[in-house]
Amino acid sequence: MQENQPIIEIKHLTKIYRGSNKPAINNISLDIQPGEIYGLLGPNGAGKTTTISILCGLFDPTAGNVFIDGMDYSHSSEKIKSIIGVVPQDIALYPSLTAKENLTFFGHLYGLKGKNLRNRIDECLELFGLEKTANRKIKTYSGGMKRRINLIAGILHKPKLIFLDEPTVGVDVQSRNVILEHLRNINKEGATLIYTSHYMEEAENFCTRVAIIDEGNIITEGRPKDLIKNNKEYKDLESMFLHLTGKALRDE
Repeated sequence: MQENQPIIEIKHLTKIYRGSNKPAINNISLDIQPGEIYGLLGPNGAGKTTTISILCGLFDPTAGNVFIDGMDYSHSSEKIKSIIGVVPQDIALYPSLTAKENLTFFGHLYGLKGKNLRNRIDECLELFGLEKTANRKIKTYSGGMKRRINLIAGILHKPKLIFLDEPTVGVDVQSRNVILEHLRNINKEGATLIYTSHYMEEAENFCTRVAIIDEGNIITEGRPKDLIKNNKEYKDLESMFLHLTGKALRDE
């Protein structure tokens, strides 16, 4: 990657699903710099998951371009996938396997093996307070414990770019604090984080920069403190979010 080059460049990105006459994302352009914690915020159906899916190489866009670390998927798919980690909103674990067995499986997918993999698994389990339950089956875990293992599975290979889709949804306060604390540490070590959430207070305190997306369009973008400071009618990010996206329910 060239000096000062964004780690993610999104240029005029559009996605229209088959059978729909309305774009899920509509001609959006964004630059995300290395080392940012970038929040992609929006109500249900706004286009967040579609955007992340394209950035992860899961979907092809209808139009526009995406560059990850200066590379595009058409020429450098495997190289891009080796530097990204994905932590999905849904728990992507095998319930009948133990935590350690799950992490060994995902480590192998990333090309990790042997002593290096075992040491990395032990390190992560200890960091997230799960070393004593490593040999318990995932189906016996609480929601917060599953969420932490789900996160570990996406960061085992120490990716430089991590996509986090609602990483703290449905967990207790203690698990949320542990997750956010360790994500901040991972960021301080050099990883760029792309984060979605419905928790506006969390996003305001966690993200270095945010974009609010609705109906496939970027409505506003900037540092949370600056966005609030420059709009006197908003007392916090949540009040701004509700003003820009409306208060109507968005049932998917």
